[in-house]
Amino acid sequence: MANSLYVGLDVGGTTMKAGVVDDDGKALGSVSLPTEAHLGQEFGLERMCESIRQAVASANLKISDIDAIGVATPGTMDIPGGLILDPPNLKPWRNVPVRDYIHKKFKLPTAFQNDANAAAYGEFWAGAGRDVHSMVLFTLGTGVGCGIIIGELILEGEHSHGAEVGHMKIEMTKPRQCGCGRWGCLEAYASATAVVKRAVEKLGKRGAKSQLKPMMNKEGGLTARDIFEAAAAGDAVADEIVEDTAYYLAVGAVNMMHTIDPNMIVYGGGMIAAGEDFLKRIRKHVLQLAFPVPAAQTHIVYAQLGGDAGFIGAAGCARQLQQKLKLSKKK
Repeated sequence: MANSLYVGLDVGGTTMKAGVVDDDGKALGSVSLPTEAHLGQEFGLERMCESIRQAVASANLKISDIDAIGVATPGTMDIPGGLILDPPNLKPWRNVPVRDYIHKKFKLPTAFQNDANAAAYGEFWAGAGRDVHSMVLFTLGTGVGCGIIIGELILEGEHSHGAEVGHMKIEMTKPRQCGCGRWGCLEAYASATAVVKRAVEKLGKRGAKSQLKPMMNKEGGLTARDIFEAAAAGDAVADEIVEDTAYYLAVGAVNMMHTIDPNMIVYGGGMIAAGEDFLKRIRKHVLQLAFPVPAAQTHIVYAQLGGDAGFIGAAGCARQLQQKLKLSKKK
C-alpha cells in the first residue's frame, strides 16, 4: 500500500512552488512563494526551506512524516554535485550548494535535478506519460525547455547538460540569434518570445495587413496568445506565424524521434493554451518529416500537470533516491 510521502520543490526565477506528493504521484497540498533572487543566495536557500515547511503544513503533516525531498532548479548546474553554478534567471547566485543545504536543514535524503528534467519526470510519472516507457517533454514559454525520460532514467548527460533540446540547431543558412547568444537554436524560432519577435518583424514590413498591428502599441505589447487568437479568427499574417511555429516544433520533435525513438512527445508550458488545432498542425508536419514507422506510432500530446509538473517531478526524484537507498541497504 502506498504510504511514503515526499516533498518536491520547483524553484523558478519569479516564484518557487513546493508540494507534498504521495507514492502514486498525487499532490496532497502545495504552496507558492516569491523567489526574490536579487536578495541573494543565502536568502534564497532559506526561502527554499520555508517553502518546504509551508508545503508540509498545507498538507496537515509534520516534517517527520516526510521520507525524502526533491529540489529542481533552473540554470547551469552540477547535478551530481548538487550545485547551481551560474543561473541566468537567479542572479546574483553562484555555486549554490542547494542539495547539501536542504539535506543538513531537514536531515532527510535530498535529490537535486534540473527544472525541465523534473517537469518531464512529473509528466512521465503522474501525467501525460504515465502509461508509456519513454517520452520527451518540450516546455514552451519564454524559452524552450526539454526533458527526456527513458524507462525510469532521466537523461542528465555526463556534464549535467543532457536534453538541452531547445538549443539544438535547426537553421544554419540564415540563422536567428537565440537568447543564449548562439545562432540557429530551436528556441530562437519556437519559444513564445520568438513567436512574438517573428510576428513583429512581419508586421513591420511595408503593406502588411493584420488585426495584430494595433496590439503592438498596447500596454505590455503583443503576446503569443494574441497571435494564436488572431490566427484562429482567420488573420493571414498570424496564421502564417502559427503554421511556421508548428513546423519548427515538428523539426525538433522529429530530431528526437530519429535520435531516441520515444513512445511519446509531450508539449507543455504557456503556449499549449493554443489548443488542439496547434497540436494538429505539429502532427501534420511530423508525418511529412519523420520516418514512416515513428511518424505513425509516436504519440504527440499536450502535458496534463500544468504548473504542478515541476514539484511533482522533483518529488518523484526524491522517491527514486529513497528507493535506491533502500536497495543499497539490502545489499
